[in-house]
Amino acid sequence: MHFLDQAKIFIRSGTGGPGAVSFRREKFIEFGGPDGGDGGKGGDIIFEAVPGLNTLIDFRYTQHFRAPRGKGGAGANRTGAGGEDLVIKVPVGTQILADDEDRSLLADLTEVGQRMTLLKGGDGGRGNASYKTSTNRAPRQHGTGWPGEEMWVWLRLKLLADVGLVGLPNAGKSTFLNSTTNAAAKVGEYPFTTLRPQLGVARHKGREFVIADIPGLIEGAAEGAGIGDRFLGHVERCQLLLHLVDAAGDDPVEAWRVVRGELDAYGADLADKPEVIALSRADLVDGKQLAKVKKALDEASGADSIPISAPIGQGIDALLDAIVEQLGSAERQSAEAAPNERPWSPL
Repeated sequence: MHFLDQAKIFIRSGTGGPGAVSFRREKFIEFGGPDGGDGGKGGDIIFEAVPGLNTLIDFRYTQHFRAPRGKGGAGANRTGAGGEDLVIKVPVGTQILADDEDRSLLADLTEVGQRMTLLKGGDGGRGNASYKTSTNRAPRQHGTGWPGEEMWVWLRLKLLADVGLVGLPNAGKSTFLNSTTNAAAKVGEYPFTTLRPQLGVARHKGREFVIADIPGLIEGAAEGAGIGDRFLGHVERCQLLLHLVDAAGDDPVEAWRVVRGELDAYGADLADKPEVIALSRADLVDGKQLAKVKKALDEASGADSIPISAPIGQGIDALLDAIVEQLGSAERQSAEAAPNERPWSPL
């Protein structure tokens, strides 16, 4: 299945049905009078977040959504049937944005089953029975039904995960994801092997958490270099960033600074999120050189980096311990900040 995280669609709610022009006709009853019923209401446009979806690819091929109109009224004061609501199913984590210069946020669907009625259907037109007055005993006018609403909107998907995996290309992110989760990310000996975000569920010491891997960042990504920073939106909702730095690279400290600079340039408070740093591919560096690299990186970042080698499992348990501990701290802080709100989890 192809991954698509942005789509533009046209939506229109249903028009109300027309009212009826009818007169009562029964044997032995003269001057029956008007009995035309009102028209039915048009269908609403409703967005619903459903499980099992992680892409907006369906909206590439179907871009126009129109709710059905209401049925017309009938004699004997019968109101027309309302048009069925059109429910558009989207992945959890989808944002609905207006098609304007500011791309203003209309809805943010972050929970399974969450619904948002974006456009209301038009009301049905009045039947001629409702126009009857003491001076107008046989009205023949009726309402044609109120039109529905229409607009273009943008859908933007931000994957929901606990941990966001960041780093330069070829830092070992996909290898780490495959080693610790149920993901099957592509691995290759060339930059930008990962072209779209990947999700995986890790289990450690009775705790489950979701890891999101995004394409590697390079210097100038905020200005569009490489794949750019458009996929950073998928780690905006993460509680924790896992930053992989290649221990066998030319300058690990500079590599860490480049990614941190891009996170800061992107904004959305990404640079302020808690961070766990791991020195990947540690098995390719001798002990003295690894200790030297770790010391320099720890001094620059102010954190205790963890050397790992995903293919052979070196340091993985220690890294997962640190992740679980940091996630627990983040949840406690969220609970203290909003004691009456249940902490969000993608599981």
